[in-house]
Amino acid sequence: MTVRALAAEARASASFISQLERGQTSSSIGMLRRIASALGLTVADLFNEEDEVGHRVVRRDARPELHTAPGTRKFLISQRPLQNVEVYAGEFDPGSSTGDEPYTHGDSQEIFLVIRGRITLWLGPNGSAAAHVLEPGDSVEYRTSVPHRIVNESDETAEVLWTVAPPTTSS
Repeated sequence: MTVRALAAEARASASFISQLERGQTSSSIGMLRRIASALGLTVADLFNEEDEVGHRVVRRDARPELHTAPGTRKFLISQRPLQNVEVYAGEFDPGSSTGDEPYTHGDSQEIFLVIRGRITLWLGPNGSAAAHVLEPGDSVEYRTSVPHRIVNESDETAEVLWTVAPPTTSS
C-alpha cells in the first residue's frame, strides 16, 4: 500500500504518515487504530517486531466475517497480519451473488474452489464476461485485476474457498 493510499484510508495526511513511518513524529491511539484498520491489522500488530508467526488455530465459529452482499457470507481464514497469502471461506445462499457488477481487487493471483453446491463464476467485464459453471471440487485461477462476479443459480447453499497471493487486503 502506498503512503498516499494509507493516508486516505486512515483519514490522515500523506506527510504525517511518512513522518510517522520514519519515526519523526508520534501518533494518538485513535490515529493508530485508523492506521491499523486501514492495514487490516490490530493496534497490537503494529508493535509486533517478530518476523515469524507461530501456529495459529482459528475455530470455525471464531472466523472474522467480512460484510458482503445479501445472502452471502465471507470469512477470513488466514490470520492478520496477512503476510504471504490470504484465504477466505464463503457461503452463497440460493440465488445470491457478489453483486450485479463484476469487481476487482489489486493484481494478485486468485484461486477459487467450490467445496459444495454449484456456482457460476463470470470472468471479464460486463458484456464480454465468460461464464464458468463450477461443481464441487472444481477450481479456477485468475488475476484479481480481471473483473469477476460469482452467482449461485442453484437451489442449494454453495460453499467456496478463495486463495489470494500475495494478499490484496481489500477483498
